[in-house]
Formats: sequence, C-alpha cells, structure tokens
Amino acid sequence: MAERILVVEDESKIARFLELELRHEGYEVEIAYDGRTGLEMAQKNDVDLIILDLMLPLMSGIEVCRRVRKFSNVPIIMLTAKDDISDKVTGLDSGADDYVTKPFAIEELLARIRVSLKRKAGSERDSADDRITAGKLVLHKMQHKVTYDGEEINLSKKEYDLLLYLMENKGIVLDREKLIENVWGYDFIGDTNVTDVYIRYLRSKIDQRFGVNYIKTIRGVGYIFESQE
Repeated sequence: MAERILVVEDESKIARFLELELRHEGYEVEIAYDGRTGLEMAQKNDVDLIILDLMLPLMSGIEVCRRVRKFSNVPIIMLTAKDDISDKVTGLDSGADDYVTKPFAIEELLARIRVSLKRKAGSERDSADDRITAGKLVLHKMQHKVTYDGEEINLSKKEYDLLLYLMENKGIVLDREKLIENVWGYDFIGDTNVTDVYIRYLRSKIDQRFGVNYIKTIRGVGYIFESQE
C-alpha cells in the first residue's frame, strides 16, 4: 500500500509540482491550500507524512505543527522561504522533524522524505515490540505501565512482573513453582501461596474492575492468562 503524504502549501504552482513529483515516486498525495484545512485533513485522514509550508493563510505552519503534535507523531517536514535560523529553530521547536528552505531541489526533498518515513517505520516497529496486548489490555514494557482501553492501571512492581510473565506466556498453563521461579526468583524463601495472593491483587485491579476474565484458575495446577478479544 502506497504511503500517503499531505502537502499543505498555499502557492498552487508549488503544490501542483510537489503533487506530480510525489505521485511519480509512488506516493498518494493530498493537498491543502491553507493552514486550517491542512489541520482538519491531518485530523481526519490517516497520513504517513506532512509537508508543511511555514507561511500559510488562516493558520500559520507553526501553529498547524503545534496542534498536530497534540494528537499525532506523524513526520513533518517544514517548507520555508525564509533562511533565518530563528525560523528553523521555531519550526523544529514546534514539533517539525526536518525543514527545507525554498527554493529547494526536489531530489533533496525526496531524500528527506525517505529518511523520515524510514525513521517512522523503525519507530513503529520498536513501539510494537515494546507492547504486549490482549484485547484492550496493553502492557508497555519500556514505560513499565499497564493500560486498559487507554486507562492506566496502578500496579506494584511485583504485580507488574507477574502480569508481564503471564502475558508473555499467554495461553500456557503455569504452575505456582514456575511463577515463583520466574517472578520471585530461584532464591525465594516462602510459601508458594504468595502467587495466589498476587493473582487476587491482579484480578481485583483488572478482571473485577473492568468486568473481564483474563486470569483463569486451572484447579490443582495453577493459572492461565487468556486474551479477551
């Protein structure tokens, strides 16, 4: 599927030139001729990259960039006729990923687009690797947090570690000894029933709170985590 680029540019000749060049490179292209329309299109449409002029009618490129950053991390390349360093800094500070000064060579812009899209794809892969999902339940490993339908669940470190191990072994029956070894450690000294206590904690904070049934008891054996799709 072709990547989609939104061009927000009020000069119709430049907008048309960019549209033709980008389509020739295999991209899908959408055009907006003022900042307000560009922002609305960025909100409504799923775009992979935005080429954003700095000087726009109705809403400046800087303001568009700031507002887009409130709901999206889509790569933004700023176009500016000004070669003033302060304009470039302002553009980057507002959330732009890169900038190109007019007049520009199309080969340079295309190269910057490829770099930005490659960086975006890598970031999405890293983000996907960071998450373990089960229906609406999401465990974010890098951030060390858990959410259900976007709502954060407050877990202690041991509750988090137990949930992580359960989710990493989704669909597998785990006995108490295995849970102890992998969550509490081989050198744990204590009653294996501690697992039952922490399972109750997790059920209270997740299953009972949200009316789901992720953690199931296998009588006489242990527990199994099953996704709620």
